[in-house]
Amino acid sequence: MKDRTYLKPPWMQRHVGNRLAPLFGRSVVSRLSVRGRHSGRWQTVPVAVLEHEGERYLVSYRGLSDWALNLRATPDCRLTVRGCTDDLTTEEVPEAERPPLLAAYREKYGSMPTVSAVLTALPDPADHPVFRLRDQH
Repeated sequence: MKDRTYLKPPWMQRHVGNRLAPLFGRSVVSRLSVRGRHSGRWQTVPVAVLEHEGERYLVSYRGLSDWALNLRATPDCRLTVRGCTDDLTTEEVPEAERPPLLAAYREKYGSMPTVSAVLTALPDPADHPVFRLRDQH
């Protein structure tokens, strides 16, 4: 997909930081597992879950990431938080409802490496898929 808006993380973040983040940031970083839209295989990435006004959200702060594309194709996922895994489903938040969620995400996670800079580089809420997490039952 050539025309999607996505800021690829630097090599160090992809190959070192993302692997170490769950070890050092267990209170902040969770593991999201989604089925690949082409392969159907489970793929796992570190994410920071936003809790806002009694609901939980996944924010693709770098833009239209592969995990966001996978959730659009198949909204079911697994989320591992502090060693406990839940089977969840997601629904994408409409673009008009994203600005306060992105502001809350920046406020909570803006001090993490790259988050604030990426949100500044991609200021349009349309560039950031946001998914509301729901229990599967």
